[in-house]
Amino acid sequence: MRQLSKTETIILLVGGLLMVVGAGGSMFLQSWAAYIFAPGALMFAAMQMRQTYEGNNFTVRRLRRILLTSDVLFLLAGLLMLANQSNFFGIDLLLYIKYVHNNWIVVLLVAAILQLYASHRIANELEKEAKKR
Repeated sequence: MRQLSKTETIILLVGGLLMVVGAGGSMFLQSWAAYIFAPGALMFAAMQMRQTYEGNNFTVRRLRRILLTSDVLFLLAGLLMLANQSNFFGIDLLLYIKYVHNNWIVVLLVAAILQLYASHRIANELEKEAKKR
């Protein structure tokens, strides 16, 4: 895996921290939480997308695709969190309640589970690959 520079690592960590603060703030019904979560998700996803894998291990490549999927889901959760503030999609109230209202929580949960799984497995696969050398 390509290592991030020091600046990129700081951006990744700050983005993750903003995501945690934004998700935690929304639990206490804070109106500012979505405006903290969304930029954090953007920073986190952008830096994680900059990490690349140049090797030939099929398993690591598959796990990287899972990580990229979770990054897209983090961004979608941020968008849904912002949409939860008001119906800016301009859809019918019943459709809004059915498809948008608080559904960012489900998307965030799926993204977090994928992120945990893929990160753990990538670390194990890279460790195995390093031992073979």
